[in-house]
Amino acid sequence: MARPTRVLIASRLFPPEPGAAAFRLGALARALAGRGAEVEVLSTRPPSQSGPARDPERVRVRRWPVLRDAGGNVRGYVQFASFDGPLLLRLLLARRPSVVVVEPPPTTGTVVRLVCALRRVPYAYYAGDVSSTAAEGIGVAPALVRVLRVVESWAMRGAAEVLVVSEGVRDEVERLTRGRVPVTVVGTGVDTEVFRPPEDVATEARPTLVYAGTMSEIQGAGVFVEAFGQVAAEVPGARLVMYGQGSEAAHLRRRADELAPGRVEFPGVAGGEEVARALASAWAGLASLHPDRGYDYAFPTKMFASTACGTPVVYAGPGPGRAMVDEHDLGWAGDWDAGAVADLLRAALVAPPARADRERLRAWTEEHASQRAVAGAAADAVLRAATT
Repeated sequence: MARPTRVLIASRLFPPEPGAAAFRLGALARALAGRGAEVEVLSTRPPSQSGPARDPERVRVRRWPVLRDAGGNVRGYVQFASFDGPLLLRLLLARRPSVVVVEPPPTTGTVVRLVCALRRVPYAYYAGDVSSTAAEGIGVAPALVRVLRVVESWAMRGAAEVLVVSEGVRDEVERLTRGRVPVTVVGTGVDTEVFRPPEDVATEARPTLVYAGTMSEIQGAGVFVEAFGQVAAEVPGARLVMYGQGSEAAHLRRRADELAPGRVEFPGVAGGEEVARALASAWAGLASLHPDRGYDYAFPTKMFASTACGTPVVYAGPGPGRAMVDEHDLGWAGDWDAGAVADLLRAALVAPPARADRERLRAWTEEHASQRAVAGAAADAVLRAATT
């Protein structure tokens, strides 16, 4: 009898830690296990606010302590090194896998390429984004961007296959690697098992807007704080809830206190179930993408988290997400501009979504943006890489 394929996933992010990458890899692990693979995950101990770990069936997760920033994130050179350094030894000592899956940052990809070369094991690079493009977009020094681009290209070019979430990311990867590695577009979506309306949830009586995700220069979530400051006086009971952390979070807290004191809440990082409950009861979920940051091709997954919970989305910024909101009537979309977004918020705060609209949004997301289909395509690509 042939031995099952052994897949080793190396990632600093994995459920219950919230975030698109964590949910994406959790879904991949479940899909691989469902195809009969033996799956082991080398990850980090999640922050306490993430909630208890409920690992997928037939998936073994090994968590290692890691340094986190003030917001509880594994983000920054020192934090990355605290994961990548031990990972080198963990990969060398792990039972020999058939294939390794790695996701950004490129430093982790570099560690995986080195170990896989030594052990003669193929690996798949799962690119939810292109780190060097993001760094350039937020104004990182050109010399550092050039170094990062070289490291990222080297990490990708050793892969048996690169998995990407969209056509835009594929174009960036092919430009970066000069077409020297197979690239498979697996798509993007949301874990509809996590993001779903709880049976006992009820729509908030107060007009409520919920943002759930990273608050950094790329997302540009500050546009919602600025816009809410313009409409707060017009809708006295309205409130804005901003889940998550990021480089702009402290500034946004200060700005919210200036523009709408007591009306904007910052609960910090929360588990998927808590965020799903908040989104399912909100009048609208929020998603944004700052223009001119080199990321205009991206899909903010948080827009699908909102619609999966049956809640329309207010989308601010460029990219395919904006066109999708308009084309499929998922909510309201416009330019990344405080005045324009204020008009969108006014429309969203007129009345709570009707039950029929919530059911339609949930059904649309299940059919078109569920992580299950994405994870299936990704699992097929990983198993294909194992035979390389």
